[in-house]
Amino acid sequence: MATVSELVAPTLEDVREARAFIAPHLPLPTPLVSADALSAILGVEVRLKLESLLPTSAFKVRGGVNLVGRDPTVRGGIMAASTGNHGQSLAWAGARFGVPITLFVPEGANPIKVASMRALGATIVEHGTDYDDARAECERRAARTGGRYVHSGNEPYLIAGVATATLEVLDAWPEVDVLVVPVGGGSGASGASIAATASSRRVEVIGVQSEGAPSAYLSWRERTTVTRDAIHTFAEGLATRSPFELPQRILREKLSDFVLVSDDELRRAMHALLLNAHVVAEGAGAAATAAAWKLRDRLRGKRVALWVSGGNATEASIMAALSSGSLKED
Repeated sequence: MATVSELVAPTLEDVREARAFIAPHLPLPTPLVSADALSAILGVEVRLKLESLLPTSAFKVRGGVNLVGRDPTVRGGIMAASTGNHGQSLAWAGARFGVPITLFVPEGANPIKVASMRALGATIVEHGTDYDDARAECERRAARTGGRYVHSGNEPYLIAGVATATLEVLDAWPEVDVLVVPVGGGSGASGASIAATASSRRVEVIGVQSEGAPSAYLSWRERTTVTRDAIHTFAEGLATRSPFELPQRILREKLSDFVLVSDDELRRAMHALLLNAHVVAEGAGAAATAAAWKLRDRLRGKRVALWVSGGNATEASIMAALSSGSLKED
């Protein structure tokens, strides 16, 4: 198995091959829908890329299917760490292709996602207080047992798989100017950047992360590895303490811009999506909408695709979003 420094970033051809492979397994393309009421609030023409309508209610299943179905090194089984969406992706693909999956999750992880992973047949190990604790334990056990560890970002098959969503946007809306994509570890934004920069016209890709978990943003900005001792966000899909090396390499070369949003902005974006677009989004899934609100003056006059990367919102997070107030209240 290659070290992370030896991994080669996917090319546009890799993304096209991934699209051809995953197409029979997933309901693709996912909808890219106009959102007139939301556009009016933002003052920006936006369309929503509804990755939340995939089988695991999150975008990562694209990468899971591409990796589990095509990587010959995973046939004997996979070990991985996840706050939920990466784990659901591997569990769903493992069930489809007959590959055993063991997932390490932090204690108190999103119960909807954990229940889904169990229902799909994955073995669940709870460890630590956050993703990085679970990841460290998973890496230790994989090294001890010789298991195939699948990192949630440092995997070319995963990045190529999730990049297929961008090809769908470019096909459906050739005039799009800007793609706004949430960043936890960065597989989604790095994949979008690979596909967008290969487009025949200039398309910006803007990443968005929680200001309570800014390691990927800071590492991209400073062009060095920046790790945080603690994270402070309810949006588990954005909650990483350490940046991921392969996505960072891609983001530093290809990402147009990066922005941080607060938890309050995430909740208000969830509120706006639910009431004005009738779309359920988890915290990370609302991050692109929160960023569009924050950058609305800069984005005015442009055509903007917002990723709704996941819809696995808990009842508590939805209730908090509904009581948080509207994006109109600035």
